[in-house]
Amino acid sequence: MTTSRKYRGIYWLLFFVFTILFLYAIVARWEYLTMILPFVCTFFVLAMDII
Repeated sequence: MTTSRKYRGIYWLLFFVFTILFLYAIVARWEYLTMILPFVCTFFVLAMDII
């Protein structure tokens, strides 16, 4: 695929950061919960090197 291996670690880190933020938003009943979800999905796909 096109993503080099050195960036995959950054994508995994960002995926976990946004996942933790997403889980916090669920617990805190934050109104802007759906604004975090695209980042979680995008960084997961980039980390798995699907696109």
